[in-house]
Order: sequence, then structure tokens, then C-alpha cells
Amino acid sequence: MTLQQVADSLQQQPKPVLIDLYTDWCGWCKVMDKKTYSNKKVADYLQQKFYTVKVNAEARQDIDWNGRHYTFNEAYNTHNFALYLTRGRLSYPTTVIIPVNGEPEAIPGYMSPAELELIVKYFGEGNYGKRTFEEFRRDFKTKW
Repeated sequence: MTLQQVADSLQQQPKPVLIDLYTDWCGWCKVMDKKTYSNKKVADYLQQKFYTVKVNAEARQDIDWNGRHYTFNEAYNTHNFALYLTRGRLSYPTTVIIPVNGEPEAIPGYMSPAELELIVKYFGEGNYGKRTFEEFRRDFKTKW
């Protein structure tokens, strides 16, 4: 989906948003696409529980999101939207999850399907805001 499609869809049916924040030169971003996001269990779950979008952190086109306008930042050679999503802590790849009515949560680095499962199920199953992540992690059993 595009960011605009996600924004429009959120008006109709609220769901968490998962943003794959990447760059064209990032080798681990390509590995995560090939090994994690292409995994059938991962793809099926994300399609069911999230709105998903890939965002190139070095893209130069303007982005409008949640009532704000973001532009490319020449000083950092990255997009201000990427700086917003990561609170200025850039790393690639970064998986960003925006919970329903929440702020972006950035998880930097490559994640295998099993590592991503813990994160997406915390948000996708409605645990965010109800249980701490540590409580959820303690009881979690991976299936991927």
C-alpha cells in the first residue's frame, strides 16, 4: 500500500500500521525482504492484522501523514519522515509499527520471521497498551 492508501484505510477500519523503512543500498534490507517479509506465514499475518507499506528513507518526494507535511532533509541526506518515525535514530532496516491511536514504535535491525513474530503479535493481537512487552515476551511461544 502507499502511505495515502493507508491513511484512507485507517479512516474506514483502524488497524496497526507496519512500515518497512529501508534504503536502496542496505544489504540487510534486501535480506529481510527475501527471508522475512516473503515468508508465507509472515505475509499472511501482516495482511490480516496490519496495513503495510515500504518507505524508502532516502526518497525525495514530499510525504503527507497524519496532518503533517514532510520533506527530504539535505543536511541528513534522508527524509524527515524517516527521522520522525525513528525519533532521529536512523538504522536500516527498521520496522516501524504505529499502533491504533499510538505513536510510531521503531525496531531497528534485521529480524528473522520468528523474531518478527514476537513483535507483530504483540501489536496485532491487541496486547499493546494492555500488557507490557516483557510480560508478553515471557509467555510467548513462537510458531514461525
